[in-house]
Amino acid sequence: MDFQENPFKRRLLRGETQYGLWLGMSQTISAEICAGAGFDWLLIDAEHGPNDLRSILPQLQMIAPYASQAVVRPSHGDDVLIKQVLETGVQTLLIPMVETAEQARRLVRAMRYPPHGIRGVGSALARASRWGRIADYVQRANDEMCLLVQVETVEGMRNLDAIRDVEGVDGIFFGAADLAASMGHLGYANHPDVVKSIEDGLQRISKAGTFGGVLCTDKPLVARYHAAGARFIAVGVDVLLLAAATSRLCAEYKPDVAGRTVADSY
Repeated sequence: MDFQENPFKRRLLRGETQYGLWLGMSQTISAEICAGAGFDWLLIDAEHGPNDLRSILPQLQMIAPYASQAVVRPSHGDDVLIKQVLETGVQTLLIPMVETAEQARRLVRAMRYPPHGIRGVGSALARASRWGRIADYVQRANDEMCLLVQVETVEGMRNLDAIRDVEGVDGIFFGAADLAASMGHLGYANHPDVVKSIEDGLQRISKAGTFGGVLCTDKPLVARYHAAGARFIAVGVDVLLLAAATSRLCAEYKPDVAGRTVADSY
């Protein structure tokens, strides 16, 4: 069986723009429906979404036949958890709440086999190597792993240049909602101060050859972030899309609920 290269990583390193969608439902059918839409990447969220290893795996299986590339956001950057998630076969991880270069270096090591890292060698038991059928998996895996680190606090922004310079960090994602909270604007991810901070961050890292990402559902703001250097951009969230669509439909028949809107903190 042939080794599977990582198209998301290759496009990212070339600076190509990739548009994605956030998956928070923890459901296989909805994941496959979204995979058929044509997005470049789909983010399976295990930080805020109700996902764990047993729900991540079947979603990866549903997405696999489609062109969309799967990205997983674990709940946190624990070495053991990262090892387990990688064994499901995903090649791209987005790690939340990275604030220092030392954190970033530890994450790089967690995603790589020795001597360049600390990832445990047991892929023959896992989907990652297709249960040993990819004979050269351990020899090639390090080059295909893609690490995206999420900078989303004032401290993280303060250390942005040092995080960017860590070898093995492939991209930096700016978490607007948490950054807004850290800056004193809880619930206002599109506050002008937050937007300015993210635009500045995107420009700084892109000038140095590292590309950034965001989650933003406001189309004009997406254009601004793209102009600043964002190259992997999530433009929607499955649960918010469903909530908004069902609210609109209900309001057509029950005008008394027409004033109820779906909150959008992204």
